[in-house]
Amino acid sequence: MTSTSSDDKTEVGSVFISNYPPYSQWNRDALDDVRTRMQEPPANSNPLGLYLHIPFCRKRCKFCYFKVFTDVNAKEVQRYVDALCDEISLVSKLPVMGDRPFRFVYFGGGTPSFLSPKQLTKLADRLREHITWDGAEEVTFECEPGTLSETKVKTLREELGVTRLSLGVENFSDALLEENGRAHLSKQVFAAWEWIEAANFPNVNIDLIAGMVGETWDNWKDNIRRTIEMSPESVTIYQMELPFNTIYSKDILGNKTESPVANWQTKRDWVDFAFDELINAGYKVSSGYTLVKDTGKVNFSYRDNLWRGADLIATGIASFGHVHGVHYQNLPHMNEYLESVEAGNLPLGRGYVPTPHQALIRELILLLKRGFVERAYFQDKFDADIVAQYREVWDRYVEQGYAEIHDDEVRLTREGLLRVDSLLSAFFEPEHQNVRYT
Repeated sequence: MTSTSSDDKTEVGSVFISNYPPYSQWNRDALDDVRTRMQEPPANSNPLGLYLHIPFCRKRCKFCYFKVFTDVNAKEVQRYVDALCDEISLVSKLPVMGDRPFRFVYFGGGTPSFLSPKQLTKLADRLREHITWDGAEEVTFECEPGTLSETKVKTLREELGVTRLSLGVENFSDALLEENGRAHLSKQVFAAWEWIEAANFPNVNIDLIAGMVGETWDNWKDNIRRTIEMSPESVTIYQMELPFNTIYSKDILGNKTESPVANWQTKRDWVDFAFDELINAGYKVSSGYTLVKDTGKVNFSYRDNLWRGADLIATGIASFGHVHGVHYQNLPHMNEYLESVEAGNLPLGRGYVPTPHQALIRELILLLKRGFVERAYFQDKFDADIVAQYREVWDRYVEQGYAEIHDDEVRLTREGLLRVDSLLSAFFEPEHQNVRYT
């Protein structure tokens, strides 16, 4: 795992934490247990979510580490969409689904908005033959600005029932967008914004990345100014990192070049500035990455339920799920995925059966990303005093100015929140402290 001390360069390696135990520890040997759990009814009324992976993009960003495909034709796209619908049909028959409605649905990628309005409508119609998300409190859809049209935006709102549109702006500088391999330019952001505002989504989120190659203080300040002018319901800011399989990472490792990404302290300074500016504009900090304009109107069902151990049915190539206490990932190669589904089989690739203690760690580190953890929550759910159990870690973070311990909660300071992912591995079990994360 990558260290992030104040003067560290942004070197190759994963920093962002999204699960526990680390993905590198998942394996095929656990799949029998995963299949067994899927064939059992739900053990309780655990919230249920659905993730659908659309792995297509117009172009691969130089910092992208997701499973995406470019230069695909309409026939290949349609075959994948058909397989995704067939997988949903298989999943809908699993006993683990029970009679639970979907509380949250997430269309991620890749670029879900890569699909045409016709394909989106067909996808929604096919999915609704087997499932419904009409009662879901949140339906999220990720969009790349250059793939949107007025018709497509209306389709998302009216046909798919999207309640939270997440727009991948990343930066407003055309020079930086081109340098980092983004497919869109700023004019497409502003064109899409008019259609999005007219469609009246309950929540529109703008994504930004602090530290894209070529970023400067002047440009970053302009990014925040433009974001505030657009006034989305929420803003998500990620700090640029370099997982192993990005274009930038391969160049650094293969050609022994210097990292082109700003160091961690600079990125934290940029996010710190953004937090201050957005707070002054009326936003409230919701996590180490997210600010919300109106907390009474906007919540993050996908995030908050998932971080508390909700079941997530994952569909699509290489997607990650969590059900009945076990983790799993779908097959990561397109032909394997398609052939498995077309043969009527769930496309499971690998899994992991966490211990009760590992389940506690998972929820502790994920919930800490909000900037606080409630002691009573862990006492009630896991019969654990998380302060006593991790006293040495908390004391160190208090001494470093990253955390404060209160009677009812542990709360991160702003300094702690800005580096939250680098703080989490201290809670890992010893055997996972220094392994590769992905």
